[in-house]
Amino acid sequence: MKKSLWITLGVILLLLGVFVWYKYYFVFGEGVKSGYLNYAMKKGYVFKTYEGKLIQEGFGRGKTGTITSYEFEFSVDDPEVFKQLETNSGKTFDLHYKEYNGALPWRGNTKFIVDKVVNMK
Repeated sequence: MKKSLWITLGVILLLLGVFVWYKYYFVFGEGVKSGYLNYAMKKGYVFKTYEGKLIQEGFGRGKTGTITSYEFEFSVDDPEVFKQLETNSGKTFDLHYKEYNGALPWRGNTKFIVDKVVNMK
C-alpha cells in the first residue's frame, strides 16, 4: 500500500513540475518587434520589474487608408537593456523578445520578455 502511495505522489509531483515548466519557463515564441518606444519604467509593489511599451505603426483595421498604431507591452529582465531603453525613450527600436505562456511576478507583468536591443535609430 505504501509503495503505490509513493508512486502516485511521485507521478503527481512530476506532472505538476512539467505543468509549471510549460506554463512559466517554456519559450512559446520569439521574434523581433519594431516601433517607437513610448515608455520604459520600473514599477511594482513587492517585485520591482522593468516594463515598457512600443508603438508600432502600420495599416490596420481602422478606416480604409488610415494609419493605425499597435501597442506592444513588454517586460525587461536585464537591467543593462532597460538602461539603454530608458535613456533613449522616443526613438525607434528593434527589440528581440521571448514569449512565454504565463507571467511570473518577479520576471514582469507581461508574457513578453525583451532580452536584447537589435537596432536603435
